[in-house]
Amino acid sequence: MSNNSKESKFVPYVSASKSLPELTATAIILGIILAIVFGAANAYLGLLIGLTVSASIPAAVISMAILRGVLRRDSILENNIVQTMTTAGEAIGAGAVFTLPALFMWDLDVSQLFIIFVALTGGFLGVFMMVPLRQLLIVNEHETLPFPEGTACAEVLKSGEEGGSNAKLIGIGLVIGGAIKVLGDGFKLFKTEVETSIVGFKNAVVGLDVFPALLGVGYIIGPRVAGQMLGGGLLAWVVLIPAISFFGGNATVAIFPSEVPIGELDAWGIWDNYIRYIGAGAVATGGLITLVKTLPMLFKSGMDTIKGLQSNKGQLKPQPIRTERDMPAKYVWIGILAIILIIAFIPVTEVGFIGALAIGIFGFLFVTVASRIVGIVGSSSSPVSGMTIATLLIVALVYSSVGYTGMKGMIAALTVSAIVCTALAVAGDVSQDLKTGYIVGGTPWKQQVAMMIGVVASASVIGFILILMNNAYTIGSSDLPAPKAALMKILAEGVLGGDLPWTLIFIGAAISITLEFFGLNSLTVAVGIYLPVHTSAPIMIGGFVRYFVEFFAKTKEALKERVDRGVLLASGLIAGESLLGVLIAVLIAVGVKVPETAAMASNLIPLLLFLALAGFLWYMASKKVKKNV
Repeated sequence: MSNNSKESKFVPYVSASKSLPELTATAIILGIILAIVFGAANAYLGLLIGLTVSASIPAAVISMAILRGVLRRDSILENNIVQTMTTAGEAIGAGAVFTLPALFMWDLDVSQLFIIFVALTGGFLGVFMMVPLRQLLIVNEHETLPFPEGTACAEVLKSGEEGGSNAKLIGIGLVIGGAIKVLGDGFKLFKTEVETSIVGFKNAVVGLDVFPALLGVGYIIGPRVAGQMLGGGLLAWVVLIPAISFFGGNATVAIFPSEVPIGELDAWGIWDNYIRYIGAGAVATGGLITLVKTLPMLFKSGMDTIKGLQSNKGQLKPQPIRTERDMPAKYVWIGILAIILIIAFIPVTEVGFIGALAIGIFGFLFVTVASRIVGIVGSSSSPVSGMTIATLLIVALVYSSVGYTGMKGMIAALTVSAIVCTALAVAGDVSQDLKTGYIVGGTPWKQQVAMMIGVVASASVIGFILILMNNAYTIGSSDLPAPKAALMKILAEGVLGGDLPWTLIFIGAAISITLEFFGLNSLTVAVGIYLPVHTSAPIMIGGFVRYFVEFFAKTKEALKERVDRGVLLASGLIAGESLLGVLIAVLIAVGVKVPETAAMASNLIPLLLFLALAGFLWYMASKKVKKNV
């Protein structure tokens, strides 16, 4: 009774009695296109730095510019469907690149069918498992669970008349990010990596990747997180690498895992042979620490959700009004059961009954708690990495105990983790989308169907993108480190086979534990340790831009406007570079070659170009915008 009274107090932007165009052919076509675009962009970004960015607000702005500005269609619910489908691409990209690239690092012949199967099953499970929770988490706890990204996106949709100027910012970012990528990595007119050694300090190196996407990421995540990432990079490149070089420089034999003596290795050789294992240990421990720190919240969230489901008797209560109609409960439960049985018995993945059962258990457990956690702290702070690591370790131990070891066991454990990771990513994003829909007055079942269409669209191309990027740049190399997937590879090898340098991994684990006592976010710093400092440095510059944009804002209104404008331009930079990176990979794959020019030797040109881009980002974010009266 109390729940119904709570529901009755909230009135959505579009009332339940009003019917507007929503799941239309136009919205579906535009949503599919944006789902593929942002899925590809986030796949590239995840392979590069192990992070992805939210696509909901850029997608909402782009959809408003096209539907409202170009096609003259005036339905906020259509815009909501488009951004819902777009986030499916983002989630599929994240789930895939955080796990599946490990298969390429094992030099396996990975088929597109396998990748599509993993992405589809994980994506569908994420949607289905979230449906029974919508009434509890989105409706009943509307006042207590803010779902920050979903609420912010709803505000953007409600202020749709500003879509034209905002969309222009994304467009400018797309053009600039893409142009710099083409001129640098395409036509080779200048170096895209600046590097210098520190005089008198053997093998101490600092550098900068001239990537617009990294500048955009730094602006979005802010100076504190960016600073901790750079701190990890400096720890690796000006502390650990010189230390290893100093203490092992006189060794006459190779020290495992390197095959040559340390004295013969430069900074990159030490990073490749030693630092990556230390970084992997730090990242794994940081992820588990994040998971442990959220255990009280996990437990409470799980208990609250179970109580809520029990009060509903595990059913989705049919509602007569449009804004409360979910997908029918029987189809949801049948869908979940069918997917788990398909995973168990269809020989695409060969995870067996044990793997399918683990996917069902860990999938529903972690989707349940993750959906509530993103409602509190947002998707970017959800411990997806920790939950995926926990899944991988437990499943690997179970496989090992029944004698399912070696490469087959490692592939099976990684597959289970990939499906669960994808389900978690999709469930977190669909939770935010359903919150947006609840505020603006969307129809839940139409959003849920739209999310599934987005999953199909993005899953159908993610395999092509991964294979393409591997053929062009080699996943696991310094060009595309794929840090999260490399971590999954190392953990699987450690439990189910292979000879790992455990001392290096334990050193990384000890570093993460020490960082926690310093009051730092160990996972953030650990990612910085694993990645080359060349990646963290441009992210820090983006963080500095965000800091100065905020510092010079005189009012809260100006602060919000400046930050939001910068986020849209930064999102355009990320999407522009990422998409052109995929296009360049296509050209490389078909054998197109562009001769290098003399300008490639200069460090000054790319450095000045990057600093000019940072200044432009600050200028455009801080620029005063004339309001239409």
